[in-house]
Amino acid sequence: MLNFIWAGMLLTGIFLGFINGRLDQITNTIFDSSKNAVNLSVALLGAISLWSGIINIAEKSDILKNLSRMLEPVINFLFPSIPKDHNARKSIVMNLTANFLGLGNAATPFGIKAMKELQDINTNKNECSYAMSMFLILNSVGFQLIPSTMISIRSSMGAKNPSDIVYVVWIVSIVAVFFAVVLTRLMNKLWR
Repeated sequence: MLNFIWAGMLLTGIFLGFINGRLDQITNTIFDSSKNAVNLSVALLGAISLWSGIINIAEKSDILKNLSRMLEPVINFLFPSIPKDHNARKSIVMNLTANFLGLGNAATPFGIKAMKELQDINTNKNECSYAMSMFLILNSVGFQLIPSTMISIRSSMGAKNPSDIVYVVWIVSIVAVFFAVVLTRLMNKLWR
């Protein structure tokens, strides 16, 4: 359905440009936008490749184990039903780490893996467990320590100080995570 809406908007714009005699502006805009899209993709590719490489190094070294140990009290608080040595914890930590670095694309495979592992320990396979709900909410809210994707976009668009949004992102992320955790725990207690 959305494809039809986009196609309708595009064709309406081209038709109105043709009626108003601005077809040359539409053509120039299409080619300029295509060029900007390629430049933005290349800029984002560099940032995503860098941080994805760092995450892979962390996964293959002891950094992930140390990070898991540091986050263990938080994981125990948020996910009390997950057994201590279960693989879901590692996937959750990797997903949260990728989100900390502002890499939603790199976080997605870890999120899918974590949800599959959480489904394996779910007692009722037809319903979403509390751990699955909490993980989904945390993944959706996505606390960002380094909003690298936004910094890359702002840099590629010529911002003088592309990282000046960091403090605002921290404030919004902290508030969003706080309310998400509180509301999820509250809804879980009310649902029971």
